Order: sequence, then structure tokens, then C-alpha cells
Amino acid sequence: MDDPHDPFVRVRGAREHNLRGVDVDIPRDVLAVFTGVSGSGKSSLAFGTIYAEAQRRYFESVAPYARRLIHQVGAPKVGEITGLPPAVSLQQRRSSPTSRSSVGTITTLSNSLRMLFSRAGDYPPGAERLDSDAFSPNTAAGACPECHGLGLVHRTTEALLVPDPSLSIREGAIAAWPGAWQGKNLRDVLDALGYDVDRPWRNLPQGERDWILFTDEQPVVTVHPVRDAGRIQRPYQGTYMSANRYVLKTFADSKSQTLRTKAERFLDSAPCAVCGGARLRAESLAVTFAGRTIAELAHLPLTDLARILDVPDDASETARVLTADLLARIATVTELGLGYLGLDRATPTLSAGELQRLRLATQLRSGLFGVVYVLDEPSAGLHPADTESLLTVLDRLKASGNSVFVVEHHLDVMRRADWLVDVGPLAGEHGGHVLHSGPVADLASVADSATARFLFGREPAPERTVREPRGWLKVGPVTRHNLRDVSADVPLGAFTAVTGVSGSGKSTLIGSITEELEGVGRLVVVDQKPIGRTPRSNLATYTGLFDVVRKVFAATDEAKARKYGVGRFSFNVAGGRCETCQGEGFVSVELLFLPSTYAPCPDCGGARYNPETLQVAYRGRNIAEVLDLTVEGAAAFFEEAGDDAPAVIRSLRTLLDVGLGYLRLGQPATELSGGEAQRIKLASELQRLRRGHTLYLLDEPTTGLHPADTEVLMRQLHGLVDAGSSVVVVEHDMAVVAGADWVIDLGPGGGDEGGHIVATGPPAEVARSEDSRTAPYLARSLAG
Repeated sequence: MDDPHDPFVRVRGAREHNLRGVDVDIPRDVLAVFTGVSGSGKSSLAFGTIYAEAQRRYFESVAPYARRLIHQVGAPKVGEITGLPPAVSLQQRRSSPTSRSSVGTITTLSNSLRMLFSRAGDYPPGAERLDSDAFSPNTAAGACPECHGLGLVHRTTEALLVPDPSLSIREGAIAAWPGAWQGKNLRDVLDALGYDVDRPWRNLPQGERDWILFTDEQPVVTVHPVRDAGRIQRPYQGTYMSANRYVLKTFADSKSQTLRTKAERFLDSAPCAVCGGARLRAESLAVTFAGRTIAELAHLPLTDLARILDVPDDASETARVLTADLLARIATVTELGLGYLGLDRATPTLSAGELQRLRLATQLRSGLFGVVYVLDEPSAGLHPADTESLLTVLDRLKASGNSVFVVEHHLDVMRRADWLVDVGPLAGEHGGHVLHSGPVADLASVADSATARFLFGREPAPERTVREPRGWLKVGPVTRHNLRDVSADVPLGAFTAVTGVSGSGKSTLIGSITEELEGVGRLVVVDQKPIGRTPRSNLATYTGLFDVVRKVFAATDEAKARKYGVGRFSFNVAGGRCETCQGEGFVSVELLFLPSTYAPCPDCGGARYNPETLQVAYRGRNIAEVLDLTVEGAAAFFEEAGDDAPAVIRSLRTLLDVGLGYLRLGQPATELSGGEAQRIKLASELQRLRRGHTLYLLDEPTTGLHPADTEVLMRQLHGLVDAGSSVVVVEHDMAVVAGADWVIDLGPGGGDEGGHIVATGPPAEVARSEDSRTAPYLARSLAG
């Protein structure tokens, strides 16, 4: 039985992922920070063990019927945990937010604002009061009937559908039409309808052009195909579909992302003519508060909204109560440095760091106490100036009587901790041990800790010669989001860091760099989006490594004797895979009153392949055993093979070079962090044989990286520049910025207070800038 007064959370025998039977005691009611290199096991301890066990216990107390409605993780692999309070998790895992999800819906501020308009809004004379639902674009009661509450209508134009009017229809003038047989069929149908498909498009009468592109009619005619020599082609009934109808239908209904993306190229999005982009019906937009509609208020940055909501003393009691609640909620969001966001800002446009801080603000208002908050790198995507306000918020959560357990790489957050749990010493199989659990200062004496070297042994940034640019790339003028007519010069053949507080416009600026700009050459954007959305996508399939490994297996004598081709060794197609689990490796088990759970496949035991495929071995290992190797283990395995697999070795070397030696080849994409996904993309790029100049764009490549991993990554990026390419990174890590050749600093603030280039030049020069919020932190990093 747990001692309710035990001041410690005591973990015994944790074996989740790579943890090696870990025992650790962590005090309650403190800010405890879990550190260690990427892949060391710190998240497995904080989230996979402590939080998972707290969640499991909560579910035990819930009625079995209700349990079915809640997605739950399995029981963690741990001996026992005592002294564990209820837990709240704030992870960076992105759900798939829709365009209808916004800052207002995440923080529930939209609910309060709608209530304010419903109960205390100024209605036109004679208008009846509206329910708060009528002020939401996501309900039938509130949505504009024309655009269904999206604010935009998609339409095509002749110029988009026919980019080159000098071509005839047979030559492919209608670029929006599908290729292959379907496109030929539409041309033949038009021909049968009597239209001239061999005349240049621009010479056709306007009336004919309009009908061909925009008609809603779908006439059916008999088509007599032109006979090819040696092929018998019978007449058939062909149905016509206009280019406009085809594009809109594909965009709305197609399950293929590729087809939808192609269709989108021929669509123009314009604000809805009925609601003007406000997303609401006319009756809702007729109601105002402080002289503005709800759509106008939702569009304002939160700092401006707070000023408008500061109602006079003679306002009604209802208005005073509702605005006081709104102001208190907005205050917690602005305190976290997010005052530049508007309530209508769509969730997909937010960074992972912004999303997590919004959730954090919501928790601050919840008033819970006595719980453990488990946070996943809350400083991710934060400028050092914003990290200070984050630390204040974490202190407030602790002061309210909570325990705050944070997985973190940021040195300033570690220094503020009351207790430090350092996991390591290295990643994957070489990690999984707790090296230190105690006060921060005591870590200095732990010889094996990679964290201690950075936390206590900072030297000044090494003197380095700034590279001379061999040309300049002119970017802009850019007018988008908060950038107004901003232009920047980016040096070519150099390493450039783009800095500035959150929301200052950094990503918007580098997002405007395209291959069309003079001097770019080849452009490679390495972002943190997942490399796959299902467990079938993994490290080996994404990097192309799997194709080479399958060829190696297909080339073995055993495979040739059995006539097994390359496809036999794929778990995604019938043939070699285990059909019981369809190559997934696990099956869903229905448990009546409990949520269905996943268990290893009873036939293949999780190997994903059928027994016959597993009988083929390459140097003593079957395909499932090779996929279970870590990158590091696989590199050693294939290097012993000598000349058999040079392509495999090159691919594995680049993964080792970016510090991913601890990942398993078959590790599902769904288990990888954003930082890991980004480094896998970088490794895929590094293994290409480079031709000519390439410009690499990376948005916060050090997110989720321990300082030791950052060093490894920077060596690779500087190596690209030394080989003649250019690298541009958006970055908050001052150690990285200090090592750049050129810095472009945006600001001075976020949102409307940002969007200007404040300082530009070599790091030492920017560090002396009077107006830059980055300068003092950069100067400190340069000085060590």
C-alpha cells in the first residue's frame, strides 16, 4: 500500500524500451528535470513509465463501460511505483488538427467570447437574442451558408486551367485534365461532340472555351477511337466532364493526396463573397461588442483583444463577469509569450512549441493541485527571452502544490531545477541507466554524464574564421503574416542562422525561399513533419535502405533456389508477409468491456513474415532479425560482409553521422520524434551523391536534441557548407548561432510587434546590436 505521506515517487525495476531495470526516487512538489542524450531513455522513464502508470491507475478507477471510450496505453514494464499522485501529460505529439481547430478552440477562449456576445453583445433593434452556438463557424446555427463556415471558396479560372493557350486540346492545352487514358478519353469525347481539338486554344470562340472548361452538363456520346496498327479498338460510350468539374470533384473527393495536391494547383482560394471571409452568417455578424463583430475580435492579437475587453465600470454585471474571466484566461497565454496569436489562428499553422504552451496556459487556469505534470520539452521552439517566462509559469504550477516533471535539453531549464535525473550514458542499447538523481550541483562529479560537460564546463565559443560568401541571394520583398515588404540578403556558400523571438516572422521569411530565386540551384527543405503516418513506414523504408536490404536477401543462394524475388521480402505485400497480421507484426484483441489492445501476432510472434520467408538467411540472420538491428549494429553486421552491400553501408554511415545509431531499422515512423524525423531526412539527403550547389533550409534542427547531439549535427551541416553548398537554419540555440557565418535577426517582438529585420551580420556584430532581443543571449554564448 502506498504511504500517502511519502514525499517521493519511487520507481522500481523499470524496463520500458531500453531502460535496464531502473530504480529511482524522485521527490514530489519539486521541478524535476529529466536529461540525457537523444534516445537515452529519459522519455521512456518520464512518459513511458511514470505517466503511463499514473494513467493506468486512473483507468482502474473508471467504470468498465466508460473505459471503452478512452484511448489508453498498455501497462508499463515496471516492477512497482509507489508514492505516485495523479498525472497530467503535455506531450509534443501532434494530433492531426483540422483547419477548423484554432487557438480559440484549444484554449477554450472562443467559448467564453461567444458567451459574451450571446449574453452581453449589442444587438440591432428588434433582433432576437442568439444562443452562443450562433457565434461559432463550426455549427450549423452559426456557419455562413455559402462557404459552410470555412471563410474561403475554391474556384478555377481559365488562366489556371489552360496555362499555355498556344497549344491545341490534343497537345494538352487543358493542363488540369488527368493524364493517360482518362485524359485521352475526354479529348476523344470532345472530338465526337464536334469541337475542334487540333486548333490552338486561343483561336477557339470564347463561348466554346467556356463550355469546355466550365459546363455542368455531362453528355454521353459514342466514341470511335482512332485505330492503332495491330490493335482492335471497339466504339464505346464516353461521358464528358468539364475541367472545372473534374478539378473540384478530385479536390473534394479523392483519397489520393497526390491527386488532391495536383488539383489544388488549378484552384484559386478567395474570401467568401457572402461573409467576406468572416465565416459566420449575417445575423451573427450583426451583433457587436465594443463596436466590433466577433470575427473582428477573434482576428486581433490577444494583447490587443485584452485592451478592448477592459470594460468601463458602468458596464452590465454580465459583461463585467464574462470579460473578467476572459482577461484572466488571456493573461496566462500572454505570459507564455503568445500574445501575438489571434483566436482565429488555425492550429495547423502553429509550431509544436506554440501548441504545447497553449495547452500549458489552459492547465494553469484549471487550478488543479497535488498532481504530477509531465512535460515534453516545453522550451522547444522558444527564444531564450521566452524561456524565462516559461520558467516563471513552471514555478507557478509548482507553487500551486503540484510536482512538475520535465523532459528537457535546455541548459537554463536544467539550472532552474530542484532535482535532476540524468539518464545515459549514451543512446539506445548504450543508455537506459540512471547516472544521477539528485540536486543539480551534484551532477558535476558524475564522470559518465554527457550533460555535465555542457552544464558545468562551458568554454567560450571557439575562435573561427567567418566564411567569405561567394555571392548573395536576394529574398523578398515578402508581405505575408506579419512581414510587410521585408527583404533580406542571404550569403551563398555560408552557414546562416535566422533568429528572433517566437512569432517574429522567421519561418515566414525562409518559407519564401524557392528554387525560382536566382542563385538557389537545388533547394532541399528539411522539416520536422513525420516521415510516415502508419507503423508500416519506418526508418528502413524511408531512407531506401529497405530496398537494398531486400535485394541482398533476394541475391542469396537459398532465395534463388526457391525463386524468391525482391517482393518476397516486403511485409507490405502478400507473398512473403505473415497473412494473419497482414505484415503488421501485431493483432488487435477485443476485450469485451475493456478497450481493444494489441498483442504480438500469434503466428509470426511479431516477426511480420511467414515461416518460409524467415528460412532464408543472409550471414546467419533472417530478414526480421536484420530489421530488428540498431543502425549501429547493422553497420557492423554489413561491414563484415565486405563488398556485398556498399549501398547499405553508405546509407547506415550517414545515419550514424547524424547521431541516430540507436534507432532500430524497422522502428515504426509513429514512434519517432520530430527531431529524429528531421535527422532521418537529412541523412537521406547526405547519402545522395551531390551535384552542384544545393541550398539547405532547416527549421529549428536542434529541437529535441541534447547539446552533445547538436555538436554532431552541426559538424554535418558545416561539412555541407565546406563542400560548396549553403545552409540556412531557423534557430534558438545560441551555441549554433554563435558558430554561424551570418545572422539575420527578426523582431523586435512577436506578431504585430515583429516582422522587421532588426540586425544582420556576423554573430559578433549582431551580439552588439542595441535593438535586438537576441543580442544579449548571443553575446553570453560567444563569451562562454
